[in-house]
This record gives sequence, C-alpha cells and structure tokens, in this order.
Amino acid sequence: MRRSPSLLARLTGAVAGAVLAAAAALAVAAPAQAASLTQVTGFGSNPGNLAMYAYRPDNLPANAPAVVLLHGCTQNAAGYFANSGWQKYADQWKFALIVPEQKSANNANSCFNWFETGDTARGQGEALSIKQMVDHARSSYGTAANRVYVSGLSAGGAMSAVMLAAYPDVFAGGSVIAGIPYRCATGMVNAFSCMSPGVDKTPAQWGDLVRNAHAGYSGSRPKVAIWHGTGDYTVAVANATESRDQWTNVLGVSQTPTSTAQLPAGTSLEVYGNGAVRLYRVSGMGHGTPVDPGSGAEQCGSTAAYFLDTICSTHRDAVFFGLDGGGTDPTPTSPTPTPTATPTTPPTCVTASNYAHVTAGRAYHSGGYAYANGSNQRMGLYNTFNTTTLQQTAPNHWVIGC
Repeated sequence: MRRSPSLLARLTGAVAGAVLAAAAALAVAAPAQAASLTQVTGFGSNPGNLAMYAYRPDNLPANAPAVVLLHGCTQNAAGYFANSGWQKYADQWKFALIVPEQKSANNANSCFNWFETGDTARGQGEALSIKQMVDHARSSYGTAANRVYVSGLSAGGAMSAVMLAAYPDVFAGGSVIAGIPYRCATGMVNAFSCMSPGVDKTPAQWGDLVRNAHAGYSGSRPKVAIWHGTGDYTVAVANATESRDQWTNVLGVSQTPTSTAQLPAGTSLEVYGNGAVRLYRVSGMGHGTPVDPGSGAEQCGSTAAYFLDTICSTHRDAVFFGLDGGGTDPTPTSPTPTPTATPTTPPTCVTASNYAHVTAGRAYHSGGYAYANGSNQRMGLYNTFNTTTLQQTAPNHWVIGC
C-alpha cells in the first residue's frame, strides 16, 4: 500500500534529504548529440510505482557500464540529469545512465522513501523497482551485469545506500551524497532524528544492518564514496562519519584512514582500507551535490538550488568507479597540496577525555558530541567519561587513532 501524501508531507517539509531545484533550472539546452534523456515504460512489475528515464550516448558499446542516478526531494529525473554533470562523462567514456523518478502520488514532495521499510528491503517496493530498471537496461541496452553503479543526493543518497545494502550482487559501487546510513530510520517516527542530529551506532551495529539486508550473502561488496559539506544543516554532518563507520565495517577495514589528501575547493579526502571506502568533506559547503561548472577535464555540472559550486564530485566518482578505464583519483592540481606523505618522525598522539580534547583545542563540540579538528570525525559524547586517541596529521588537523 502506498503512503498517504498528507502524512509524508510532515517529513518532506523539513526534509530527509530535501533538495529544492527551481523549475527554470530544469530546462537544459539540447545536447549536441542526438542522444537524449528518454522515458522508459514497461520495465517490470514496478512495485514502487516509480518512473524510469534513461540516457544512452551515441555509439554505446556492448557491455558498457551503467550508473543509476537518484534525485533529491522536489527534484525530478530531468533536473538531476541536467545539473549533476553525469552526461558529460557518459558521452566521453561511453556508459549508460538510468535515472529513476519519484512520483508525488508516492510522496508529497517526490522524495524517495528511504525511511519506509517496505521500500528499502530487497525484493520490495521502490528498491525492487530500481533494480528492475537495471535489469531492463541490461536486457535492452546490453549493459554489463558486473559494472553497475549508483549515486544520489540527500534522500537519493540515502536511497543509494539502500541499493548498495539490498543488492550487493547487482551494484559494484556507489556514492552517497549528503545522505544517511542504511536503515537509520524505519519510519517517519525516527527519520527526523536520523537527519539531525544523527544517530550514533557502533560500526558493527551499522554493519549488521547492511548484512541483514541480504542475509547469507557472501560475495563481494561494493565500493563506496561518501560526500558531505561541513556546513550542511539539513542532513547533519555526523551522518558522514556514521556512513563511514557502516561501510568500513561491512568491508572489514579500520575506521582509521590509511591516507588523506587535500583537494580543490577545501575538500578533504579520507581513504580507508585498500581504497574501497572514501570520505570527502567539502569545507563550508551546505546541503547539495558538489559541482564545478566549466570546460576543464575535472569540471562538470551547473549551479542551481542544491547544486553547489565547489568541486566536481561526479568526475571523482566516475574515476573511482573505473568508468574512465582506471579507478584512482586524479592528482590534485597545483597549488593544491598532494596527499600527506608518511611522516618520518613519530606522529603526535594524545589520549584524553573528549572534554579535555575540546578544552585543549584539538576538537570542538556540537549537538552534545565532540568532533576532531580538521577531519571532523565524530569522537563520541562530549564529556569527561569518553576517551579518544587523536593523531595530529597537519597543523590543526587531527584524526582518530594512532
């Protein structure tokens, strides 16, 4: 049974992932190629009652990759396709785009229902509808079964996490932009607290939620990129750290980064394990998809409401997914510093209460929690009882662990 729009309006008005795109921004000039975003019908039983749109670049080869794009609340497929920059790289590197669209009949503000258990479980609701779109692309367009990826913003970012958790046998990787960990909420009652201030669970607790989404699955797990602006007051920044905890635990790697780097637009990159989990924090950015309009190789997208001019996250994700034939981040351009080299002297490490860390200027507190300066990693409750070890990796930049 579909949810009542009047009930959902209570949630989407404050929005779990509310992303507002002005109608004027949805209009986009016709692409130079004949290919265009096209609605697809008859792609499956569609239990989630979603619409499907697809983009196939001219001369798309057989066994090409496919990327699923999930818009935010009040957005639609055309708007996200137009502004996110994905068309540029689909044309350049020849991969298909699958763009699901929510309907207002399902949700008053056209948000994907990331907080409804019936839409976030394997084989049900909206999650199954999206999976059926992938199946349709494979059978109709000849896309590769083992090179499917997903990316989404806010409510769409939370839904990206749903697809990675429920269908690890379908998706090889994904990107969660200003999103929320899988199964943080199981209804409207707790969706607001997931948005802000966020829910604090152990990595194992978060990981179990993902493992239970496809019980008994023992195959490979998708790689995950997480993006969040440090000035995001719609979906709390703490969600980035909780998402990091979830996916590092699922992939069996430490929550301490193996390397860090400084990228353009005040973006910090934390790499975990063998690189399968990456966390990008965009300094000062609010709630939205990071874009960087321009004609440069690493530039993409258009600025609009909740498409924020900082760094081209789409380029970074496309390269991370290996859509360019590689799979490593491009070298930061001068004068951006290159990744921090391994120190030749022992690192500065301090173990103290979270209260003491804040008092000493190694951390700050917000919403009752302590966060490490520079990395913004959540340390736990801000009090004298919680103890954390912090390592200094740069001036006024601290990370958890030593």
